[in-house]
Amino acid sequence: VTNMPGAVPQTATFALTNVTYAFVERMAALGVERAVREDPSLAAGVNLWNGAVTCEGVAESLGLPLTPLSEILRVHA
Repeated sequence: VTNMPGAVPQTATFALTNVTYAFVERMAALGVERAVREDPSLAAGVNLWNGAVTCEGVAESLGLPLTPLSEILRVHA
């Protein structure tokens, strides 16, 4: 079922908030770039960075060049 959260929107919102809040706090405390550098799970969720497509699936689906996030972050080190 594709829209199961729609059946229980309040519960789904609480669940999503509980899971994502720690990441938001980390980015607020460290800044986005440092948080992404230090947390592999945050880095895995990056699709775009300063106009560059960093996610293979997104690049493929849009016919755009892929720039691995590791290359971008290495340049800004």
